[in-house]
Amino acid sequence: MDNLLVAENVYKRFGKFTALNDVSLSIPRGSIFGLLGPNGAGKTTFLRIINQITMPDEGKVYLDGKPLHPDDIAHIGYLPEERGLYKSMKVGEQALYLARLKGLSKAEAKERLKYWFEKLEIEEWWDKKIQELSKGMAQKVQFVITVLHRPKLLIFDEPFSGFDPVNANLIKDEILQLREEGATILFSTHRMESVEELCDYIALIHKSNKLLDGPINEIKKVYTSNTFEIGLETADKNALYADLQSKFEVGPAKYKSIQDDLKLTIKVGAKDDSNELLRYLLSRAKVNHFVEVIPSVNDIFIKTVTQNA
Repeated sequence: MDNLLVAENVYKRFGKFTALNDVSLSIPRGSIFGLLGPNGAGKTTFLRIINQITMPDEGKVYLDGKPLHPDDIAHIGYLPEERGLYKSMKVGEQALYLARLKGLSKAEAKERLKYWFEKLEIEEWWDKKIQELSKGMAQKVQFVITVLHRPKLLIFDEPFSGFDPVNANLIKDEILQLREEGATILFSTHRMESVEELCDYIALIHKSNKLLDGPINEIKKVYTSNTFEIGLETADKNALYADLQSKFEVGPAKYKSIQDDLKLTIKVGAKDDSNELLRYLLSRAKVNHFVEVIPSVNDIFIKTVTQNA
């Protein structure tokens, strides 16, 4: 696999506290990689190491196959959780200044800023001061500044903080488009629904240790339980439930439906054929609902962290 960023056996300590304990991660080129974990797990420390705000005590980090170097900052765009715009500066003046720091000429910066400001419909903010903007408005400006120089690696730490649902969806679409254009994105958030929508790969860090990582679909397969959520239409719910309970591991289901169904979950063996289960159910009732229960990222997060508490 072609990885843009590789961290090998990274340790970081602050006095007697270990923030990262032998953490290794590989982030595939052109992917969106979700870095997950509870508060204080070590995620922000890892992001700061990549940005060379701090250095690892042990271990190596490679960008594009080479050891991370101070010059690589030009190839990284970082949107930190704690925003860092100068409140008394005008939006356009500040955006130009930060774009020049990233190596763009004044003409390039103006051209690219014009494109993004028009795309996000924020042209009228050019002469406003940051302190005149709402948190969400300032967030849009900082997002533009982060992606403006078209870096190899984009790092977003809680990028949807402060956004209303409409603007959060707008930024999600832009992140997906950036991936389509070839960007590699490292994405840290506590919003599991955003991870479901955006990420190709995830890693979970808890108490300084990496607990799992890999393609999100492969991780979900590991956590599946061969359970199906089922809605059955029958004249005698009690009799059918008793029959199913004698043959399968049966539990309640709480999905929403307009039908007056017998709602339940049925768990089958790992080698059992779901088609056989469906055929049996069809022989006993009208099947209005038959869905495999796929664990969400939120389910996996809670289960893994709880087991390693």
